[in-house]
Amino acid sequence: MRSFEAEKIAEQRFAGHWYGLVAVLLLAIAGCVTGPPVQEMSDARQAIAVAKEAGAAELASTELSEAEAYLESAQKKLSERSYSPARRDALLAKDKALDALALAESVDDDQT
Repeated sequence: MRSFEAEKIAEQRFAGHWYGLVAVLLLAIAGCVTGPPVQEMSDARQAIAVAKEAGAAELASTELSEAEAYLESAQKKLSERSYSPARRDALLAKDKALDALALAESVDDDQT
């Protein structure tokens, strides 16, 4: 029969291993999330290019300028290895570019 102290020590060891496993898993997940935002940067560049092709430079210049500013900020943060802020700015750049595209297309539709 195990003593109370032996059982308590066994429980503490199990809890210690459990916390260690949780910590390792959290670090692994965090490592995946904080990688370079390659896809987000590409998406933002493509959205800006499509907006420009649709005439956003003339028809939605404010929104397009904001998209380009966010992309530039994302590129700067990427070079500094600040991946989470770079990802955020790349996503904002894409959103602004899509806003510029929608505005350019709606203005173009109104003119025709």
